[in-house]
Amino acid sequence: MTGINSKYADFEALREQAVALRREGLSRRQIRDRIQVDNNDILNRLLDGEPAPQWTKRPNAKDDLRDRARELRLQGLTYDQIQVELGCSKGSISLWVRDLPKPPKRTREEASAIAKRGWAATLQRRERERQETKSAAAESIGTMSDRELFLLGVGLYWAEGTKDKPHARRERVAFVNSDPGMIRIFVAWLDLLEVPRQQHRYRVLIHENADVRKAECYWADLVQASVESFGRTTLKKHNPKTIRKNTGEDYRGCLVVQVQQSADLYRRVEGWWYGIVDASVSGRGLSGP
Repeated sequence: MTGINSKYADFEALREQAVALRREGLSRRQIRDRIQVDNNDILNRLLDGEPAPQWTKRPNAKDDLRDRARELRLQGLTYDQIQVELGCSKGSISLWVRDLPKPPKRTREEASAIAKRGWAATLQRRERERQETKSAAAESIGTMSDRELFLLGVGLYWAEGTKDKPHARRERVAFVNSDPGMIRIFVAWLDLLEVPRQQHRYRVLIHENADVRKAECYWADLVQASVESFGRTTLKKHNPKTIRKNTGEDYRGCLVVQVQQSADLYRRVEGWWYGIVDASVSGRGLSGP
């Protein structure tokens, strides 16, 4: 110990030299080599209070989060509230803001209001991310060929359309759905198959307490047909004991699309479907029952 003390006897002069080098932008290693100090404790004391030059700091992906966490802490938010706002761990938040003063205790009403604001910001961020993901996915589809529409339509019909059963012969093409996108694709698919529009029959299926006329006009506009050409709307009886979610202005019921004289078309659809199945599983080690 005596050796170390004698080596660094003129501590203040050495510190003055170390600080000057630090302010010139030298790193710890450069300063250590320049003044020949090989003891880290002594070097720490010599550089105490002097920030490291910016070029020696490694880029950190969490720097923005850290700065935002400190801002929120200075605004009086708790660790829990900062975590809700930023989505990072409380351990990280503690490291980032532990040198800042603790926020004063708030009333229950103030704490609740802050929590609601933080949660609202989180919901907005999540919704923005959700919409960005959907938009990017939609743009990635690009244009669709006739063959792609053909295959899509067959799969769509076999998932949602009326199908023939051994115990109930239904060799006819009929499609029911509440999703406007599904209806648009199905009608476009029928056009691709050159099914005359004169063979299309439309009918609305909806709860009786909805705006029936508005729904009929909506579906007629979607399929580019007149409301007068629609079949009689089927009304579902309202059960007041049932809590329904499909209510409000956006509720338009379902549209039934039927094709007259479509037994042959139905048989071809069924054949196309099984052809798709066989082509999809062949060579992939998959087999049917």
